[in-house]
Amino acid sequence: MKRVLLPLLMIIALLLPACTAVTKSTIKIGLEGPMTGDYAEEGKGFENALNLLVEQTNKAGGINGQQVELTVEDDKGDPKEAALVADRLVSKKVMAVIGGYNSSATEPASKIYSDAGILQITPSSTATRLTTKGYTQFFRVCFLDDRQGLFAAEFITKVLNFKNVAVLHDNSTYAQGLAEWTKKYLEERGAKVVFFDAINPKDNDFTPTLTKIKGVNPEAIYFTGYYAQGGLLLKQAPGVGLKTQWVMGNACNNPDLIKIAGVENAKGVLVTSEPLPSDLDYPEAKTFNADYKTKYGKEPSSVWTVMAADAFRVIKQAIEVTKSTDPKKLAEYLHKDFKDYPGITGPIIGFDEKGDRNGTIHKAYVINDKGDFVPNPKQP
Repeated sequence: MKRVLLPLLMIIALLLPACTAVTKSTIKIGLEGPMTGDYAEEGKGFENALNLLVEQTNKAGGINGQQVELTVEDDKGDPKEAALVADRLVSKKVMAVIGGYNSSATEPASKIYSDAGILQITPSSTATRLTTKGYTQFFRVCFLDDRQGLFAAEFITKVLNFKNVAVLHDNSTYAQGLAEWTKKYLEERGAKVVFFDAINPKDNDFTPTLTKIKGVNPEAIYFTGYYAQGGLLLKQAPGVGLKTQWVMGNACNNPDLIKIAGVENAKGVLVTSEPLPSDLDYPEAKTFNADYKTKYGKEPSSVWTVMAADAFRVIKQAIEVTKSTDPKKLAEYLHKDFKDYPGITGPIIGFDEKGDRNGTIHKAYVINDKGDFVPNPKQP
Protein backbone atom coordinates (compact mmCIF):
# COMPACT_ATOMS: atom_id res chain seq x y z
CA MET A 1 0.00 0.00 0.00
CA LYS A 2 2.82 2.40 0.88
CA ARG A 3 4.53 1.69 -2.44
CA VAL A 4 1.28 2.71 -4.19
CA LEU A 5 0.36 5.71 -2.06
CA LEU A 6 3.72 7.47 -1.88
CA PRO A 7 4.20 7.89 -5.65
CA LEU A 8 0.56 8.96 -5.95
CA LEU A 9 0.97 11.59 -3.24
CA MET A 10 4.14 12.84 -4.91
CA ILE A 11 2.30 13.25 -8.21
CA ILE A 12 -0.54 15.17 -6.53
CA ALA A 13 1.98 17.39 -4.74
CA LEU A 14 3.66 18.18 -8.03
CA LEU A 15 0.37 18.95 -9.75
CA LEU A 16 -1.00 21.30 -7.10
CA PRO A 17 1.52 24.13 -7.67
CA ALA A 18 0.91 23.84 -11.42
CA CYS A 19 -2.84 24.24 -10.90
CA THR A 20 -2.25 27.19 -8.62
CA ALA A 21 0.00 28.82 -11.21
CA VAL A 22 -2.69 28.50 -13.90
CA THR A 23 -5.26 30.13 -11.61
CA LYS A 24 -2.91 33.00 -10.79
CA SER A 25 -2.11 33.61 -14.42
CA THR A 26 -5.74 33.93 -15.51
CA ILE A 27 -6.66 37.36 -16.86
CA LYS A 28 -9.96 38.29 -15.24
CA ILE A 29 -12.22 40.60 -17.23
CA GLY A 30 -15.69 41.65 -16.13
CA LEU A 31 -18.73 42.37 -18.24
CA GLU A 32 -21.36 44.73 -16.81
CA GLY A 33 -24.55 44.96 -18.81
CA PRO A 34 -28.36 44.66 -18.79
CA MET A 35 -28.88 40.90 -19.00
CA THR A 36 -32.49 41.34 -17.89
CA GLY A 37 -34.98 44.21 -18.12
CA ASP A 38 -35.86 46.61 -20.93
CA TYR A 39 -32.40 46.54 -22.50
CA ALA A 40 -31.71 42.79 -22.21
CA GLU A 41 -31.37 42.42 -25.98
CA GLU A 42 -28.31 44.68 -25.87
CA GLY A 43 -26.84 42.94 -22.83
CA LYS A 44 -27.14 39.58 -24.56
CA GLY A 45 -25.34 41.02 -27.58
CA PHE A 46 -22.49 42.13 -25.31
CA GLU A 47 -22.26 38.66 -23.78
CA ASN A 48 -22.38 36.88 -27.14
CA ALA A 49 -19.61 39.04 -28.59
CA LEU A 50 -17.30 38.60 -25.61
CA ASN A 51 -17.91 34.87 -25.24
CA LEU A 52 -16.96 34.45 -28.90
CA LEU A 53 -13.75 36.47 -28.61
CA VAL A 54 -12.71 34.96 -25.28
CA GLU A 55 -13.22 31.48 -26.70
CA GLN A 56 -11.15 32.31 -29.79
CA THR A 57 -8.44 33.94 -27.68
CA ASN A 58 -8.11 31.03 -25.28
CA LYS A 59 -8.06 28.47 -28.09
CA ALA A 60 -5.18 30.42 -29.64
CA GLY A 61 -3.18 30.24 -26.40
CA GLY A 62 -4.61 33.21 -24.54
CA ILE A 63 -3.00 36.64 -24.21
CA ASN A 64 0.76 36.38 -23.73
CA GLY A 65 0.19 32.79 -22.68
CA GLN A 66 -2.48 33.63 -20.11
CA GLN A 67 -6.04 32.37 -20.39
CA VAL A 68 -8.91 34.88 -20.18
CA GLU A 69 -11.71 34.44 -17.65
CA LEU A 70 -14.91 36.39 -18.30
CA THR A 71 -17.25 37.25 -15.41
CA VAL A 72 -20.71 38.46 -16.43
CA GLU A 73 -22.83 40.61 -14.10
CA ASP A 74 -26.37 41.91 -14.69
CA ASP A 75 -26.92 45.58 -13.83
CA LYS A 76 -30.45 45.56 -15.33
CA GLY A 77 -29.67 49.00 -16.79
CA ASP A 78 -30.38 50.41 -13.32
CA PRO A 79 -28.01 52.89 -11.61
CA LYS A 80 -28.42 51.39 -8.11
CA GLU A 81 -27.92 47.86 -9.38
CA ALA A 82 -24.90 49.04 -11.39
CA ALA A 83 -23.17 50.20 -8.21
CA LEU A 84 -23.76 46.79 -6.62
CA VAL A 85 -22.42 45.07 -9.74
CA ALA A 86 -19.31 47.24 -9.64
CA ASP A 87 -18.70 46.28 -6.01
CA ARG A 88 -19.05 42.60 -6.89
CA LEU A 89 -16.65 42.81 -9.81
CA VAL A 90 -14.11 44.65 -7.67
CA SER A 91 -14.37 41.92 -5.04
CA LYS A 92 -13.78 39.30 -7.75
CA LYS A 93 -10.50 41.05 -8.58
CA VAL A 94 -11.11 41.71 -12.26
CA MET A 95 -8.41 43.84 -13.88
CA ALA A 96 -10.75 45.38 -16.48
CA VAL A 97 -14.47 45.85 -17.06
CA ILE A 98 -16.38 46.18 -20.32
CA GLY A 99 -19.64 48.10 -19.82
CA GLY A 100 -22.13 49.27 -18.91
CA TYR A 101 -24.63 49.75 -21.67
CA ASN A 102 -26.58 52.88 -20.70
CA SER A 103 -24.93 56.02 -19.34
CA SER A 104 -27.17 56.15 -16.27
CA ALA A 105 -25.80 52.77 -15.16
CA THR A 106 -22.23 53.44 -16.24
CA GLU A 107 -21.93 56.71 -14.31
CA PRO A 108 -22.18 55.41 -10.71
CA ALA A 109 -20.20 52.27 -11.54
CA SER A 110 -17.35 54.24 -13.10
CA LYS A 111 -16.48 55.93 -9.80
CA ILE A 112 -16.24 52.57 -8.04
CA TYR A 113 -14.00 51.13 -10.75
CA SER A 114 -11.86 54.25 -10.74
CA ASP A 115 -11.44 54.18 -6.97
CA ALA A 116 -10.44 50.51 -7.20
CA GLY A 117 -7.91 51.20 -9.97
CA ILE A 118 -9.71 49.04 -12.56
CA LEU A 119 -9.60 49.72 -16.30
CA GLN A 120 -13.07 50.34 -17.75
CA ILE A 121 -14.14 50.57 -21.38
CA THR A 122 -17.80 51.18 -22.21
CA PRO A 123 -19.05 50.14 -25.65
CA SER A 124 -22.16 52.32 -25.64
CA SER A 125 -22.39 54.95 -22.90
CA THR A 126 -22.25 58.15 -24.92
CA ALA A 127 -23.19 60.84 -22.38
CA THR A 128 -20.62 63.59 -22.83
CA ARG A 129 -20.17 64.27 -19.10
CA LEU A 130 -18.88 60.77 -18.30
CA THR A 131 -15.34 61.72 -19.30
CA THR A 132 -15.29 65.04 -17.46
CA LYS A 133 -14.70 63.48 -14.03
CA GLY A 134 -10.95 62.93 -14.33
CA TYR A 135 -11.04 59.12 -14.24
CA THR A 136 -7.78 58.24 -15.98
CA GLN A 137 -8.68 54.57 -16.48
CA PHE A 138 -12.08 55.17 -18.09
CA PHE A 139 -12.41 54.86 -21.88
CA ARG A 140 -15.12 54.36 -24.49
CA VAL A 141 -15.13 52.99 -28.02
CA CYS A 142 -18.46 54.64 -28.86
CA PHE A 143 -18.94 58.23 -30.02
CA LEU A 144 -20.27 61.08 -27.88
CA ASP A 145 -23.74 62.61 -27.64
CA ASP A 146 -22.57 66.05 -28.71
CA ARG A 147 -21.33 64.55 -31.99
CA GLN A 148 -24.57 62.69 -32.62
CA GLY A 149 -26.54 65.82 -31.71
CA LEU A 150 -24.66 67.78 -34.35
CA PHE A 151 -25.26 65.02 -36.92
CA ALA A 152 -28.97 64.90 -36.06
CA ALA A 153 -29.35 68.67 -36.35
CA GLU A 154 -27.58 68.68 -39.72
CA PHE A 155 -29.80 65.83 -40.94
CA ILE A 156 -33.05 67.38 -39.76
CA THR A 157 -32.35 70.90 -41.05
CA LYS A 158 -30.31 70.28 -44.21
CA VAL A 159 -31.58 66.91 -45.50
CA LEU A 160 -35.16 66.92 -44.24
CA ASN A 161 -35.41 70.74 -44.41
CA PHE A 162 -37.52 70.96 -41.24
CA LYS A 163 -37.68 74.16 -39.19
CA ASN A 164 -40.16 73.31 -36.40
CA VAL A 165 -39.00 70.37 -34.30
CA ALA A 166 -40.16 68.68 -31.10
CA VAL A 167 -37.41 67.13 -28.96
CA LEU A 168 -38.42 64.40 -26.52
CA HIS A 169 -36.21 62.58 -24.00
CA ASP A 170 -36.64 60.40 -20.89
CA ASN A 171 -34.55 62.25 -18.26
CA SER A 172 -31.83 59.58 -18.35
CA THR A 173 -28.21 60.72 -18.44
CA TYR A 174 -27.80 59.75 -22.10
CA ALA A 175 -31.18 60.82 -23.45
CA GLN A 176 -31.27 64.21 -21.74
CA GLY A 177 -27.72 64.97 -22.83
CA LEU A 178 -28.40 64.07 -26.45
CA ALA A 179 -31.63 66.10 -26.39
CA GLU A 180 -29.88 69.19 -25.04
CA TRP A 181 -27.05 68.99 -27.55
CA THR A 182 -29.48 68.47 -30.43
CA LYS A 183 -31.63 71.42 -29.30
CA LYS A 184 -28.52 73.62 -29.19
CA TYR A 185 -27.40 72.65 -32.70
CA LEU A 186 -30.94 72.88 -34.15
CA GLU A 187 -31.32 76.43 -32.89
CA GLU A 188 -27.87 77.39 -34.17
CA ARG A 189 -29.07 76.28 -37.61
CA GLY A 190 -32.19 78.42 -37.51
CA ALA A 191 -34.68 75.73 -36.48
CA LYS A 192 -37.28 76.34 -33.78
CA VAL A 193 -37.63 73.76 -31.02
CA VAL A 194 -41.39 74.01 -30.44
CA PHE A 195 -41.49 71.31 -27.74
CA PHE A 196 -38.82 70.14 -25.29
CA ASP A 197 -39.83 67.74 -22.53
CA ALA A 198 -39.41 64.24 -21.11
CA ILE A 199 -41.41 61.07 -20.64
CA ASN A 200 -41.15 58.83 -17.59
CA PRO A 201 -39.61 55.58 -18.91
CA LYS A 202 -41.47 53.60 -16.23
CA ASP A 203 -44.83 54.63 -17.72
CA ASN A 204 -46.64 52.53 -20.30
CA ASP A 205 -49.10 55.14 -21.50
CA PHE A 206 -47.54 58.09 -23.33
CA THR A 207 -50.73 59.44 -24.90
CA PRO A 208 -50.81 62.62 -22.73
CA THR A 209 -47.35 63.61 -23.97
CA LEU A 210 -48.18 62.66 -27.54
CA THR A 211 -51.33 64.79 -27.36
CA LYS A 212 -49.29 67.79 -26.18
CA ILE A 213 -46.85 67.32 -29.06
CA LYS A 214 -49.70 67.14 -31.55
CA GLY A 215 -50.94 70.48 -30.21
CA VAL A 216 -47.76 72.34 -31.24
CA ASN A 217 -47.80 70.81 -34.75
CA PRO A 218 -44.07 70.07 -35.28
CA GLU A 219 -42.70 68.96 -38.62
CA ALA A 220 -40.61 66.30 -36.87
CA ILE A 221 -40.12 64.72 -33.45
CA TYR A 222 -36.61 63.76 -32.38
CA PHE A 223 -36.79 61.13 -29.61
CA THR A 224 -33.51 60.52 -27.78
CA GLY A 225 -34.59 57.74 -25.38
CA TYR A 226 -34.34 53.95 -25.62
CA TYR A 227 -35.98 51.46 -27.95
CA ALA A 228 -38.40 49.99 -25.38
CA GLN A 229 -40.11 53.34 -24.89
CA GLY A 230 -39.54 54.37 -28.51
CA GLY A 231 -41.55 51.37 -29.67
CA LEU A 232 -44.45 52.28 -27.38
CA LEU A 233 -44.42 55.89 -28.58
CA LEU A 234 -44.68 54.76 -32.20
CA LYS A 235 -47.43 52.29 -31.34
CA GLN A 236 -49.50 54.89 -29.44
CA ALA A 237 -49.00 57.92 -31.74
CA PRO A 238 -51.71 56.93 -34.28
CA GLY A 239 -54.22 56.70 -31.45
CA VAL A 240 -54.02 60.45 -30.86
CA GLY A 241 -53.86 61.27 -34.56
CA LEU A 242 -50.18 62.21 -34.52
CA LYS A 243 -48.71 61.68 -37.99
CA THR A 244 -45.55 63.76 -37.71
CA GLN A 245 -42.20 62.44 -38.98
CA TRP A 246 -40.34 60.57 -36.22
CA VAL A 247 -36.56 60.74 -35.97
CA MET A 248 -34.86 58.75 -33.22
CA GLY A 249 -31.41 58.52 -31.68
CA ASN A 250 -29.01 55.59 -31.60
CA ALA A 251 -30.58 53.92 -28.54
CA CYS A 252 -33.54 53.08 -30.81
CA ASN A 253 -31.33 51.33 -33.35
CA ASN A 254 -32.53 47.89 -32.27
CA PRO A 255 -34.84 45.30 -33.92
CA ASP A 256 -36.99 45.22 -30.77
CA LEU A 257 -38.14 48.76 -31.60
CA ILE A 258 -40.06 47.31 -34.55
CA LYS A 259 -41.32 44.31 -32.56
CA ILE A 260 -42.82 46.63 -29.93
CA ALA A 261 -44.20 49.24 -32.34
CA GLY A 262 -45.33 46.92 -35.13
CA VAL A 263 -44.03 47.31 -38.66
CA GLU A 264 -47.07 49.37 -39.69
CA ASN A 265 -46.19 52.01 -37.08
CA ALA A 266 -42.41 51.84 -37.44
CA LYS A 267 -42.03 52.05 -41.22
CA GLY A 268 -40.71 55.39 -42.39
CA VAL A 269 -39.16 56.21 -39.01
CA LEU A 270 -35.65 57.68 -39.29
CA VAL A 271 -32.82 56.85 -36.91
CA THR A 272 -29.46 58.57 -36.39
CA SER A 273 -26.80 56.10 -35.34
CA GLU A 274 -23.36 54.66 -35.68
CA PRO A 275 -23.31 52.34 -38.73
CA LEU A 276 -25.02 48.97 -38.28
CA PRO A 277 -22.80 45.86 -38.25
CA SER A 278 -23.92 44.89 -41.76
CA ASP A 279 -22.77 48.28 -43.08
CA LEU A 280 -19.24 48.02 -41.68
CA ASP A 281 -17.07 47.34 -44.72
CA TYR A 282 -13.80 46.76 -42.86
CA PRO A 283 -11.84 43.48 -42.95
CA GLU A 284 -12.09 43.13 -39.16
CA ALA A 285 -15.86 43.61 -39.31
CA LYS A 286 -16.33 41.04 -42.06
CA THR A 287 -14.33 38.47 -40.10
CA PHE A 288 -16.13 39.13 -36.84
CA ASN A 289 -19.60 39.11 -38.40
CA ALA A 290 -18.87 35.80 -40.15
CA ASP A 291 -17.52 34.23 -36.96
CA TYR A 292 -20.52 35.51 -35.00
CA LYS A 293 -22.92 34.00 -37.55
CA THR A 294 -21.10 30.66 -37.41
CA LYS A 295 -21.42 30.53 -33.62
CA TYR A 296 -24.91 31.99 -33.15
CA GLY A 297 -26.66 31.34 -36.46
CA LYS A 298 -27.09 35.04 -37.34
CA GLU A 299 -24.99 38.14 -37.75
CA PRO A 300 -25.03 40.74 -34.96
CA SER A 301 -28.01 43.07 -35.36
CA SER A 302 -26.95 45.82 -32.95
CA VAL A 303 -24.10 48.27 -33.35
CA TRP A 304 -23.43 47.94 -29.60
CA THR A 305 -22.62 44.24 -30.01
CA VAL A 306 -19.70 45.06 -32.28
CA MET A 307 -18.70 47.99 -30.08
CA ALA A 308 -18.40 45.52 -27.18
CA ALA A 309 -16.20 43.33 -29.37
CA ASP A 310 -13.92 46.29 -30.09
CA ALA A 311 -13.71 47.06 -26.35
CA PHE A 312 -12.34 43.56 -25.75
CA ARG A 313 -9.96 43.81 -28.69
CA VAL A 314 -8.57 47.10 -27.34
CA ILE A 315 -7.88 45.53 -23.94
CA LYS A 316 -6.28 42.50 -25.58
CA GLN A 317 -4.03 44.67 -27.73
CA ALA A 318 -2.96 46.76 -24.75
CA ILE A 319 -2.01 43.69 -22.72
CA GLU A 320 -0.11 42.15 -25.63
CA VAL A 321 1.91 45.28 -26.32
CA THR A 322 2.66 46.28 -22.73
CA LYS A 323 3.09 42.65 -21.58
CA SER A 324 1.26 43.73 -18.45
CA THR A 325 -2.15 43.38 -16.82
CA ASP A 326 -1.60 46.38 -14.57
CA PRO A 327 -4.59 48.68 -15.30
CA LYS A 328 -2.48 51.79 -14.71
CA LYS A 329 0.12 50.74 -17.29
CA LEU A 330 -2.61 49.76 -19.74
CA ALA A 331 -4.34 53.14 -19.33
CA GLU A 332 -1.06 55.00 -19.86
CA TYR A 333 -0.50 53.04 -23.07
CA LEU A 334 -4.04 53.71 -24.33
CA HIS A 335 -3.70 57.45 -23.65
CA LYS A 336 -0.21 57.94 -25.07
CA ASP A 337 0.73 55.24 -27.55
CA PHE A 338 -2.45 53.49 -28.74
CA LYS A 339 -3.16 54.98 -32.16
CA ASP A 340 -4.61 53.99 -35.53
CA TYR A 341 -5.84 50.60 -34.32
CA PRO A 342 -7.91 48.80 -37.00
CA GLY A 343 -11.30 48.29 -35.38
CA ILE A 344 -14.42 46.36 -36.26
CA THR A 345 -16.37 49.62 -35.98
CA GLY A 346 -13.95 51.82 -37.84
CA PRO A 347 -10.55 51.75 -39.53
CA ILE A 348 -8.86 53.80 -36.81
CA ILE A 349 -9.36 53.63 -33.04
CA GLY A 350 -7.48 55.95 -30.70
CA PHE A 351 -8.29 57.97 -27.60
CA ASP A 352 -7.89 61.57 -26.51
CA GLU A 353 -6.62 62.74 -23.12
CA LYS A 354 -10.05 62.20 -21.52
CA GLY A 355 -10.47 58.64 -22.79
CA ASP A 356 -12.94 59.53 -25.55
CA ARG A 357 -12.61 57.86 -28.92
CA ASN A 358 -11.21 60.14 -31.59
CA GLY A 359 -13.33 61.04 -34.58
CA THR A 360 -16.97 60.24 -35.25
CA ILE A 361 -18.95 58.04 -37.63
CA HIS A 362 -22.74 58.47 -37.80
CA LYS A 363 -25.33 57.53 -40.38
CA ALA A 364 -29.06 58.08 -40.94
CA TYR A 365 -31.29 55.01 -41.34
CA VAL A 366 -34.91 54.56 -42.33
CA ILE A 367 -37.15 51.62 -41.39
CA ASN A 368 -38.56 50.06 -44.57
CA ASP A 369 -41.82 48.18 -45.22
CA LYS A 370 -40.22 44.91 -44.10
CA GLY A 371 -39.16 46.34 -40.77
CA ASP A 372 -35.47 46.56 -41.64
CA PHE A 373 -33.10 49.43 -40.91
CA VAL A 374 -31.66 50.58 -44.24
CA PRO A 375 -29.41 53.57 -44.96
CA ASN A 376 -31.40 56.67 -45.83
CA PRO A 377 -30.82 57.65 -49.48
CA LYS A 378 -29.65 61.13 -48.41
CA GLN A 379 -27.05 61.75 -45.72
CA PRO A 380 -25.79 65.05 -44.26
